[in-house]
Amino acid sequence: MVSRIIIFDDNQERLNSVAMLLNLSPLFTCGGTFYNAANLVADITDSKPDLVLMDIDMPGIDGIEATRLIRKHFGALPVLIQTNFEEDERIFDSLRAGANGYLLKKTSPERFLESLTEALEGGAPMTGSIASKVLRYFAAEPQAKKDYHLTDREKQILSLLVKGYSYKLIAFECNISYNTVNNHIRNIYDKLYVNSATEAVSLAIRERLV
Repeated sequence: MVSRIIIFDDNQERLNSVAMLLNLSPLFTCGGTFYNAANLVADITDSKPDLVLMDIDMPGIDGIEATRLIRKHFGALPVLIQTNFEEDERIFDSLRAGANGYLLKKTSPERFLESLTEALEGGAPMTGSIASKVLRYFAAEPQAKKDYHLTDREKQILSLLVKGYSYKLIAFECNISYNTVNNHIRNIYDKLYVNSATEAVSLAIRERLV
């Protein structure tokens, strides 16, 4: 099934290039491009997307506030934040607002499309350097470890998620199938009492599970 993606970005050239990339892929179609988030609720209601690509810096309502509005009005609709810069506070504010992942705009087209699939499947795609920043940020606040009864394999996979690995790379690293990775991740969600990879990664870092 083809997934509908909509894009919010105040750079018209960027809007056009990402829309073209999506429409050239057999897995995605661009369901709409928007220069700002002034009419975000109506735009999303009308376009009925499966995922939202959100620029972090836009005039008026920025990507962080727009993500909060999406969480308020559209629940679990996946949101991927995109930016040109690795600003620590903006990264953490985006994730706290409910973003499912955070990618640099210089991400390669292949990794970009892979990240969309990952987010649609419940993953939390992040550029490796950004994942490292998240790790350092939460590591500054030590907390007592709880025992979630994760197996060694589940701990390994959770550790790779924290490092920003895609499901495909996790499968390669662990020498297991993509479907097996999905099964392990579902078990991890159940044991951690979370519903997404973003929550799993945040919990793992905050409580130093890996």
